[in-house]
Amino acid sequence: MKEQLNINGLAELRAEHYAVLFKISEMLNAVDYQETLIAEALDLAIEVSHAERGLFARFEKEQENFTIIAARNFEHHDIRDLSEFSSGILKRIVSEKQPFLFHDVRSDPNVSQFKSLQIHNITSVIGVPILMDETVWGAIVVDSRQNRAAFTDDTLRFLSFFSNLLSLSLTKIESFESLRDENDMLRNKLEATHAIPNMVGESPAMRQVAHLIHRVAKTDATVLLLGESGTGKDLAARAVHDLSKRMDKPYLAQFCGSIPDTLLESELFGYKRGAFTGATADKKGLFEVASGGTFFLDEIAEISMALQAKLLRVLQNREIIRLGDTAVKKIDLRIITATNKNLKELVAKEKFRQDLFYRLNVFPITIPPLRERRSDVALLTKHFIAKHSGKPFQLSPTALVKLENYSWPGNVRQLENVLQRAFILCDGDKIQAEHIMFEEEDNPASFKGGLKDFEILLLKQRLKEFNDNRTQTAKSLGVSVRWIQLKLKEIEEQEGQDALE
Repeated sequence: MKEQLNINGLAELRAEHYAVLFKISEMLNAVDYQETLIAEALDLAIEVSHAERGLFARFEKEQENFTIIAARNFEHHDIRDLSEFSSGILKRIVSEKQPFLFHDVRSDPNVSQFKSLQIHNITSVIGVPILMDETVWGAIVVDSRQNRAAFTDDTLRFLSFFSNLLSLSLTKIESFESLRDENDMLRNKLEATHAIPNMVGESPAMRQVAHLIHRVAKTDATVLLLGESGTGKDLAARAVHDLSKRMDKPYLAQFCGSIPDTLLESELFGYKRGAFTGATADKKGLFEVASGGTFFLDEIAEISMALQAKLLRVLQNREIIRLGDTAVKKIDLRIITATNKNLKELVAKEKFRQDLFYRLNVFPITIPPLRERRSDVALLTKHFIAKHSGKPFQLSPTALVKLENYSWPGNVRQLENVLQRAFILCDGDKIQAEHIMFEEEDNPASFKGGLKDFEILLLKQRLKEFNDNRTQTAKSLGVSVRWIQLKLKEIEEQEGQDALE
């Protein structure tokens, strides 16, 4: 039965149909994603038509076939096999672009030949196209194995209006999703090139760091920042916070190195009055103060095993207990940690908890040393001149070459110190090579001792650069790891003998 719809048909709908249409209009205004919209719409279609099954299928015009978007029965169970429904009925919807109703399929010669209807003993069917720009986007099919009285012209009319509402909503959603996809692509391209706050650098290594920071900042994932001292791990931590949804909430940081365990614990967790000598009043810990925001733990490898166990509880359960207290306090906190040590090696040596390592290592980001991004030296120099000099210094070509050729064991922090010394030594407005002064122990080029002493100095410097990694040190020097081991043993024996003398 074909039917041409018009607005006058609304007057013929029953109260039940109006109530469901109201639900649908609310749903269409609230839902953004097609999958959610279609699943909920199909449940409503089955409910209002008192059908046993329902199908919401999308028509793929190029392939000339349908794919299931949602298929359900009256018990809200999914049906995953498209062959459960009649392909003949679906093809009829596409060809005629009209809604139709069959009360008794078996006695109707137009559809009784469809095998799927026979196999499943279907007696009543309603089919409605979903149209977008006069093209069939998909179809709603509801059916029953009984000659149901509910399958009436009123139900057909209702499902047709239902279809019109869905087509309007799907048009809106597809446009919205297209814009969102385009926005995501543009954002990803921007993140690949856009610098992170307060961190200077346009080298490929720093572009990759910027991309990772932009990505993880959108989430609440725990971040582990790795890299040598002076590379700017603290700036990276702050950037993660500033680019996150917590940007307007507190950001606190705590350096964990060289701090007595009890003092660090009381700072982080707080304490109750009387918990220890000098605890004259209750005090909130920094974790509690920063709740809702971000907390940065620098040099996390330095904390004791006992404190590691308590930090693990914070990460697992997001809860703390003040010193001297028994009450558990819930906190909403993002944790970022940093270290210049190899945590995997510390775990192997049982100096760092393995379970804590895996909790911290959710999203690791390695900040590259300055020697691996020498192209950023000129940009960093310009940045520090503007930050510290107080006047428009220029850098001579020879000074820049000297800066770029240096190995920078102290990384960006050392560069900043070297430039601050140069500002003091420079009387004019142009920094020359002689104004660039490195610490003698860090600069083999200025060494005045013998060859053997230079060998020892160079070995110690490279070990420092590579965080005592003997394999990387050997590779950088063009020697074997065995040579490194023998040389270190020789140095140790010599230093022991010197101590006895």
